[in-house]
Amino acid sequence: MIDRQTVDRILDATNIVDVVSEFVTLRKTGINYKGLCPFHDDKTPSFIVSPAKGICHCFACGKGGTAVSFLMEHEQITYPEALRWLAKKYNIEIEERELSDDEKREQSSRESMFIINEWAKKYFHDLLSEDGDGQAIGKQYFRSRGIRDDIIEKFQLGYALSRRDALSTAALKAGYQKEFLIKTGLCYQRDDGTLVDRYAGRVIFPWFNVSGKINAFGGRLLDSRTKGVQQKYVNSPESDIFHKDHELYGLYQAKRAISKEDCVYMVEGYTDVIAMHQCGLENVVANSGTALSVSQIRLLHRFTSNIILLYDGDEAGIHAAMRGTDMLLKEGMNIKVLLLPDGDDPDSFSRKHSAQEFVDYIRENQTDFIAFKTQLTLKGVTDPIKRSEAISGIVRSIAVIPDQITRDTYLHQCASDLRMNEQTLIDTMNRFIRGFREEEAKEAEREKRRAEREAERVAEREAGTTETEAPLREDESLQKDESLLSIIPTNEKAHLVETLLIQNIVRHGEEIIFDNVETEDGMTIRLSVSQYIHYDLQQDKLCFSQPLYNRILSEAVEHNNEEGFKAEHYFSHHPDVEISRLANQLIFNRYQLSKSLQMEHKPASLKQYTIHLILDFRLNIIEQRMKEIQEQLKQVGSDMEQIRSLMEEYRDTQQLRDVLARQIGSDIIATRR
Repeated sequence: MIDRQTVDRILDATNIVDVVSEFVTLRKTGINYKGLCPFHDDKTPSFIVSPAKGICHCFACGKGGTAVSFLMEHEQITYPEALRWLAKKYNIEIEERELSDDEKREQSSRESMFIINEWAKKYFHDLLSEDGDGQAIGKQYFRSRGIRDDIIEKFQLGYALSRRDALSTAALKAGYQKEFLIKTGLCYQRDDGTLVDRYAGRVIFPWFNVSGKINAFGGRLLDSRTKGVQQKYVNSPESDIFHKDHELYGLYQAKRAISKEDCVYMVEGYTDVIAMHQCGLENVVANSGTALSVSQIRLLHRFTSNIILLYDGDEAGIHAAMRGTDMLLKEGMNIKVLLLPDGDDPDSFSRKHSAQEFVDYIRENQTDFIAFKTQLTLKGVTDPIKRSEAISGIVRSIAVIPDQITRDTYLHQCASDLRMNEQTLIDTMNRFIRGFREEEAKEAEREKRRAEREAERVAEREAGTTETEAPLREDESLQKDESLLSIIPTNEKAHLVETLLIQNIVRHGEEIIFDNVETEDGMTIRLSVSQYIHYDLQQDKLCFSQPLYNRILSEAVEHNNEEGFKAEHYFSHHPDVEISRLANQLIFNRYQLSKSLQMEHKPASLKQYTIHLILDFRLNIIEQRMKEIQEQLKQVGSDMEQIRSLMEEYRDTQQLRDVLARQIGSDIIATRR
């Protein structure tokens, strides 16, 4: 467990811009920073980071929060894990007590897998550096490929002993569980239950995820053993912490350079990434031989919109350069292509040339993708039909580009290069765009039908259970006998007013709006926004319809008299991620009353505004009760006694409604009828 004093030191040291910049490229706009949201498919920057408030927020999907809640959401980690991440970043030492056996068992499976992978990374790296076989075989192999010691350290390269149980024996001896050796893919299990090391006799390339955790490994056979072997590399299998189509090798080491250069090089393999780092080009990642996925593209798009595909110039390299390009264009990436000469890949090319020659060649020979595709698909083509098909393929690639100006620019250039009528290409492109939209609409309809079928299945499973049968939590219970006003509002207008009240508490909860208020015993007190709202609701045993709102009000009142208490900071940095997320939404989002709820008299002060909200809150409750009485009258039948009782209650409620309406302002009655 982390003590409160250490938590405070971590939070005080944390700079939210630094933290978010680890995962998102941010641009300064005024006093804030803006970038593409990492939580949804964001085409235009909608993710705002406020260094003054220490919070972030996406205006499209609503996600965000403090640095801690951002890490929890982005990395899918717990609150203590997020604090440890920050402590490591800011070099703050954490002294924790030893966990009990029960607490150890409660550690998440994901965290256990990351822990054992971190141990395995160190185990492999230490073997390479300190073991006799590791130095003689593993390190010698890296040196034969021209890989320097500083690069070995940078990528934490390693070596696995050839004995098939070396790692599993060492891991079990160190106290790690067999279950997680198998789950991570470090070992697999024979039918007799014995463990076998997956990477025995291979050099090791650890995979770092974007936050620097080890989530997988790649192991390569040494050159002497690769003759006639198709699978030189073995990678970690899919697991809870590793999905290959969601990861890019080298991104952790490259992300700062990608942001700085506003560009990324895409290569095929581990050694290609390493070779370019040795030449001083650090903004490089590898897809490791797999087709690019939308998840990988969106991961890159957080850092840059510009990508250069760097492959060898043979047929396989050309094919690799063409794969996934339409997806890249559709996601708004600007693509350039560079094919290396003589069948070289970045690794072999770098060993034949100096670092400066490599850099110069790359910068002088990169080609715009549309021009590259035009040249490639039309080279030597004279048959009119094949030429028409090739041109259609080029126009189709242009059609997927989301930005209209970019599309028009490419199309104009193509018309000029191909000596074709530009209008013909425009008509063709528009047909493609219409086809894409029709397919998207069909897919959306299919998804809607799937969701409806799933909802029907859920409803069928829950058939026979009504809302009234579900037990109410204590803070949701209704005390109808206590007061007419104990009815909790459920309609949309009432929810909006509740939200405005909570927003007022989060933003101004500690601010004094009543000074020198005399109590029944003759004392004078001061009431803040939160205290006044709490006091007023308590008079008739009222509460909000949402338990989270009630918690916020209760905590605001509880901490109100503490020195230095600021509601906005307290709730936006709350350890409960639900409260923190809601507070940040309320701070950023300027909730407005709909026209039917707006009052002609605009409150000139925080005090007037709070009073109006409270009265409006009560008015909603009363109007809700009037509707309920009307419904009861429709169903009561011919029981005159009950009808008379309901009519009397309706009259009394209506009178109370009119009193409240006059307090708010006489014109509100007209707007509500």
